[in-house]
Amino acid sequence: MNRFKNLVVWQQALSLSVEVYRLTEKFPKKEVYGLASQMQRAGVSVPSNIAEGAARNHDGEFYHFLGIACGSAAELYTQTMIARELEYITREQSDKITGELDHIMNRIFKLQEQLETKNKKRPTRS
Repeated sequence: MNRFKNLVVWQQALSLSVEVYRLTEKFPKKEVYGLASQMQRAGVSVPSNIAEGAARNHDGEFYHFLGIACGSAAELYTQTMIARELEYITREQSDKITGELDHIMNRIFKLQEQLETKNKKRPTRS
């Protein structure tokens, strides 16, 4: 039921989402409902979709939700670069976030590959 709690990628994504919240708290007030909010939502979406997919009883659904999580990670990556260009965050901060996102996305891809391999090995029913 709670197999997502044991997934390292979920743990890393959860930690990153908290980091994003802390970082965006320092954004200008005009961004509260703009870029800050978008980054927070994308950041929360990554571990949330990993958890939702893992809680499903079907590998196909898990695979699908991993794809959504990866899409949210890519959104957050882009938004982080925008925040850097606007000088809301430093190069060091953006490099840290994007480095973590690269790592998370790679783990998601590997998990998807494992699901594909696992399902190819299953005998088909006739």
